[in-house]
Amino acid sequence: MRDLIAQSYPLPDVLDGGMHLVNTFEHEFANDIWSKLTKKVASSMSRIVVSLASFNGEERIFACTGIFIGCNESNTRILTSASLVRVSDDENKVDDNLKIVVHLPNKQQTIGTLQHYNLHYNVAIVNIRGYRCLRTEEFHDPGKIEPGKEVLSIGRIFNSGKLMATAGVLTDKQSKLDCKKLMVSTCKISKAGIGGPLIDFHGTFIGMNFYRRKRTPYLPRDTIMELLSYFDGKGDVSAEAMDNQNRNRWPVPEIRWHYPSFSEPEKIEIPRYEKY
Repeated sequence: MRDLIAQSYPLPDVLDGGMHLVNTFEHEFANDIWSKLTKKVASSMSRIVVSLASFNGEERIFACTGIFIGCNESNTRILTSASLVRVSDDENKVDDNLKIVVHLPNKQQTIGTLQHYNLHYNVAIVNIRGYRCLRTEEFHDPGKIEPGKEVLSIGRIFNSGKLMATAGVLTDKQSKLDCKKLMVSTCKISKAGIGGPLIDFHGTFIGMNFYRRKRTPYLPRDTIMELLSYFDGKGDVSAEAMDNQNRNRWPVPEIRWHYPSFSEPEKIEIPRYEKY
């Protein structure tokens, strides 16, 4: 029970054989093909992909994936989702009191600091001090991006540090989330993959993943590059930045208990979503 409370997971209402939590941050990709990646892609991703979690005291609030995007002798920057630091009951604000912990590729953990964020596009930059990464994402031009292109989504579990990958193709559909810049791939990830990279089969960055159950929305590379340029040119970005655009909603599935004895197999459940 202590572990459930510490990870902000709800306690069960009843005891039922086979009951289990669904929509947790430990849920792995259903069709994990990490072991089938080429040695080159696996080596590259294993050095730049990290997992992050935010805490309020000892209580974990959120967990997701991120990638190294820059470093010098004493600082390393990580691109991830701003869901990591959003106020859960007011998605237009960030919680400045949260502690950010980064699970590094060397399996050590360190404290991160929120450096920049943009709530309209749900993007955040986290800085870690005293650590120099071995490799960063270089954002090479991926060439022509068109429907049918084969892609990979990469994620990392926070507690274990396990790396995951799942395959899909790009589509010409627009995401049902509010943000009009989002595109969609057929990759099926878990919540742990939020903020993780969408890449082609050569490891070239295409975008950053968010979450829906059936298909995965992603923010394209070009939009991310514009944001990074904005951050670097104007310093810290407040919630009112970027021309005062209306804030988009970025819902994720609510963590809940599944009770087999009380389930109705014929009934299709419409998922509830938390605000982040």
